[in-house]
Amino acid sequence: MAIIVNLDVMLAKRKMSVTELSEQVGITMSNISILKNGKAKAIRFSTLEKICETLDCQPGDILEYSKEEK
Repeated sequence: MAIIVNLDVMLAKRKMSVTELSEQVGITMSNISILKNGKAKAIRFSTLEKICETLDCQPGDILEYSKEEK
């Protein structure tokens, strides 16, 4: 996938667990885990906004584009 999710990096920087983030953002731990592990196919802007608000970061701190090798 060309989009890399760096949620685990931001969680580590903020010293926050998946459980804490799940509770504060209001989505299930399994959905946070799917996103964190790069398995998500999409993310709602409202969810991204809540994650950024909770982690005090920008969307670019969480999402990264990487050109795929062919």
